[in-house]
Amino acid sequence: MKKKFLALLLALAMVLALAACGGGNNKPANNNPADNKTANDNKTDAPADTTDPAPAEPAPSGETDPEKIDDTMTSADNKYVIAMVTDVGQLKDKSFNQGTWNGVKLYASQNGKSYKYYQPANGDSATDEDRYQAYKAAIDGGAEVIVAPGFLQEAAMVRAASEYPDVKFVFIDGYPLSDANGNALNNVVGVAFHEEQCGYLAGYAAVKEGNTKLGFTGGGGGTNPAVNRYGYGFVQGAQAAAAEDGVNVEMNYSYLYGDGYSASAELQTQISGWYSNGTEIVFACGGSMCNSVFAAAAANNALSIGVDVDQSAESNTVMTSAVKGLSEAASLMLGRFYDGKWDEVGGQAVNLGVDEDAVGLPFATSQFEVITEADYNALVDGMKTGGSLEVKGDYDAFLAGSETYENVAVNFVK
Repeated sequence: MKKKFLALLLALAMVLALAACGGGNNKPANNNPADNKTANDNKTDAPADTTDPAPAEPAPSGETDPEKIDDTMTSADNKYVIAMVTDVGQLKDKSFNQGTWNGVKLYASQNGKSYKYYQPANGDSATDEDRYQAYKAAIDGGAEVIVAPGFLQEAAMVRAASEYPDVKFVFIDGYPLSDANGNALNNVVGVAFHEEQCGYLAGYAAVKEGNTKLGFTGGGGGTNPAVNRYGYGFVQGAQAAAAEDGVNVEMNYSYLYGDGYSASAELQTQISGWYSNGTEIVFACGGSMCNSVFAAAAANNALSIGVDVDQSAESNTVMTSAVKGLSEAASLMLGRFYDGKWDEVGGQAVNLGVDEDAVGLPFATSQFEVITEADYNALVDGMKTGGSLEVKGDYDAFLAGSETYENVAVNFVK
């Protein structure tokens, strides 16, 4: 899957020409992670300097592993031209923030650009003003382009982009924005993903691998569109596999402890209860919530499914992960700016899915015993434009409980 993401570099030029403006149920949002907080998490500016900062004004690097690139570096002129303003949670959340930051670091390192990240004050309780102040700090620090993940960024980004039209903004899991007068902000590009597609693949795989008692726990308390698309796709995929195999599936579906996208003792207790009552595998969708699910799965000798990035290294309970090209998308949009092609994306929505190899499962690291790579590739090909498989993204009827399935009984846990 990781290699396929590189196809974005070739496919994006065509995608951009066809990209439609986001809106309605296509309006994406964050899968915003949150971890246990430290004092530095509540700073508006970047974290304190490390004892071994990266070289000033880094030379172009051939490094392809973002984890080997320092999170902080020292600029000779104290200006940082590429900035990232984090969503809720820690930078190193092993999920949404980290995946986006990896793309920023890779691009900056490989192109000799200075870079810095900024975390809004007050962690999970950050306000629009906190986020705006983080943007302001980045701009005062020399930012030419700011990458920001998560739908909670909208109000602060509108304010900052309106006040600083020469600064460019990459709104990850976002959509086109307008100023207070309704004028399009052409210095903002919204990048969205079809999470329902990789959610479908995860649900299909879970059932095909012999699991008939599934769970889904999502962040955002049911208000996060991206999380909702993941979950809706998960149910559709489970239904398809169950129908093919002639089995019945039960699924617990909950946002009970997901408002803040944080790991918690309460969430771990809830998921442990599911496992104790027969649930075999749980899809954890919401940043560091996964830590609670991984711990519960390990304690019950059960399975889990990761999200956003390949989380197989985080727990041996992870059967697979529903991933999207956060790093690749961030890097590509930065390239559009520095290659002088911002006009191709500014003010537009870039929507990425299986057609661009931008969502899927990391097959090489997945613990599959039944599904073959040929099976997986055929399923993905069928999902692409012109294929016979349609995955729905409008989840409203499903969440309202008015959409039922012949082979999957969904138990909404409030």
